[in-house]
Amino acid sequence: MSQQINTVTVIGSGTMGNGICHVFAQSGFNVHMMDINQGALDKAMGTIGKNMDRQVTKGAISEEDKQQAIGRIKTFTDMAEAVKGSGLVVEAATENIDLKLNIFRQLDQHCDADCILASNTSSISITKIASVTSRPGKVIGMHFMNPVPVMKLVEIINGYATDAAVSKTIYDLSVQLGKTPCMANDYPGFVANRILMPMINEAIITLQEGVAGVAEIDTIMKLGMAHPMGPLQLADFIGLDTCLSILNVLHNGIGNPKYAPATLLVNMVQAGRLGTKSGEGFYKYTPGSKDLVVSERLAHIK
Repeated sequence: MSQQINTVTVIGSGTMGNGICHVFAQSGFNVHMMDINQGALDKAMGTIGKNMDRQVTKGAISEEDKQQAIGRIKTFTDMAEAVKGSGLVVEAATENIDLKLNIFRQLDQHCDADCILASNTSSISITKIASVTSRPGKVIGMHFMNPVPVMKLVEIINGYATDAAVSKTIYDLSVQLGKTPCMANDYPGFVANRILMPMINEAIITLQEGVAGVAEIDTIMKLGMAHPMGPLQLADFIGLDTCLSILNVLHNGIGNPKYAPATLLVNMVQAGRLGTKSGEGFYKYTPGSKDLVVSERLAHIK
C-alpha cells in the first residue's frame, strides 16, 4: 500500500532541484525548496515562473494553474525548518558523495520518522547513502532527467535495504507526476548512465584520436542513429564535470578499464571548460544564440 504524501521538500535549487519543485507543485503537492543561498532560491523561483510561462503560451496549463502551482512553493535556507511535516525529501545537490552523505546525515536527524529520503543522484550508491542514516529501508533513488518538466522518465533505484512499500510509494508518486517510472537495482551508474556515459566517453575518445571532428561526430549520431542530440553536445548539456564524476564512479565501482574517462575530458574539466554551464565545452555558447559553434580549442581536430 502506498504511503500518502502531501508535502515534499527538495534540497537544492539548481537546474534539477527547481525542475523537481516545478513538477511536484504543478501536480498539486505542497513544496518546500531548500538551499543555503537565498539568492539561488530567488533565481530558481524566477526560472520556475519562466518555464511555466512557456507552458501557458503553449496551452499546456492555464495562467490560473501556474499561479496556483507557484503559490504551493515555499523557500527555506534552514534544513530543519524546510523538512518539517514533509512525507518525502528529494535531495538534488551536486553530484559529490561527501556532500550527499553529509546532507543525508542531517536529513535523518531532522526528518519525521516516517519520512522517505530520496536522492536524485545519477550514479552514487543508494546503499552507501542509506548507510549513514538510521532508516535505510526508507532511502531510495529517484533519478529525474533534465529538463525535469519535459522528460518523462524517472529511474527509481532500490538500495540493498529499501523497503518494498517505499518502492511502491515512489513508483505510484512518479505516475502521479505524469512520469514513467522504471525500476533499477543499486549498481554503479544504474541503467541510464551505465549505458549513456560510456557512449559519451567513446565519442570523446573518437574526437581525441582524430577520427572525426566535433560536428561530424554529433551529426553522424544524430542522423545515423536518430539521436535528438549528439553525444558531445549532450555532454555539454549535462556538464563535463558531471560526466567525469559519473565515469569515475563507474570506473572505480566496476573496475573495468573501459570506463576510464578520456584524457581530453579530464583536461577540459581541469581547464574549467564544463559545457553550457561555463559557456564553453565542445561548443561555445553565446547568450541568445541557438547556433552550435565548435570551440576554437577543438576546431583543429578533424
